[in-house]
Amino acid sequence: MIRIPPDAQIRSTIRPGSVFYFVEETLHSTKPHFFIVVNPEPLTDRVVILACSSSQIRKVQKRRRTCPPASLVSITPAEYPDFSVDSIIDCNFVLEKTIEQLVEKLSQRKLRMKTQMAAPLVERLRAGILQSPVIERRIKKVLRQERQEGK
Repeated sequence: MIRIPPDAQIRSTIRPGSVFYFVEETLHSTKPHFFIVVNPEPLTDRVVILACSSSQIRKVQKRRRTCPPASLVSITPAEYPDFSVDSIIDCNFVLEKTIEQLVEKLSQRKLRMKTQMAAPLVERLRAGILQSPVIERRIKKVLRQERQEGK
């Protein structure tokens, strides 16, 4: 069996909608989460911008009750089959990782690559991030550039 190096695995497949499953040390949870790539050009951008899913829908809604409803995106297993339960993506929080950090997690077997998320779902996540009052302008700028170029 040919073993593809982790660097080649990440670099050859990463795109908007790529989904990674791993434990993020900066979160208050020791359980792995699904992280969805939302930037239009993750391979050439300085960092990969990741949206994080949660199965704790009510908890997220309560924590973000003052944020715009569009900044909380619900996704069902029917929409994304790798989810086993209804989930919510809090678009008021994104994680930034370098390609190298993702490669390192994969080489340490601390990251699993999951099924690509459909483009319309990724667009909902981008729109939610753009609606967020707490996401930094520089992140929104990365997302807006592609939206303007593509239209």
